[in-house]
Amino acid sequence: MADEIVNRVANSSLITVDLTDYAPNSAIAILDVKDFLFQGFILKEKEFRASLKEFDFTNYSKKIVAINCSSDAIVPMWAFMLISSYLNNIALEIHFGSKENVFQKMFLNNIESLDASEFKDKKVIVKGCGNIPLSESLYIAISKKLLPVVNSLMFGEACSAVPVFKKKK
Repeated sequence: MADEIVNRVANSSLITVDLTDYAPNSAIAILDVKDFLFQGFILKEKEFRASLKEFDFTNYSKKIVAINCSSDAIVPMWAFMLISSYLNNIALEIHFGSKENVFQKMFLNNIESLDASEFKDKKVIVKGCGNIPLSESLYIAISKKLLPVVNSLMFGEACSAVPVFKKKK
């Protein structure tokens, strides 16, 4: 058939990297320190310790926990350490920050732990859109990871890729 449509992209040596493949796949639970403070703003040590002792931390079992304080309270560092001591053998991971910050931090860790050797001397396109909002930090991280090993790096889709880098011969 002379009129047969050939998918040249599928037959090419291009490798498409979808950053969303490196998104954390575990749910992130939030623990708000404000809930343990007097009127949500004042840390009274005795009451703080008592409320932590009475709290059911098993709700955070096998979860990634983002510890933060949503009020403008001044929380001493030892308070975060104390909360961590309760979560230590229960939670999967413990981080400080908002749910979004922890998500981004874990996302970056996943990209940084990527074995780039599979992309050695390849033509790579980093996909530009997906169903998860992606920050600039993630694109910078994947670039740093891939630039030392790839033959060429592009952004977007195969039909309209923006060249970013091409290794000189």
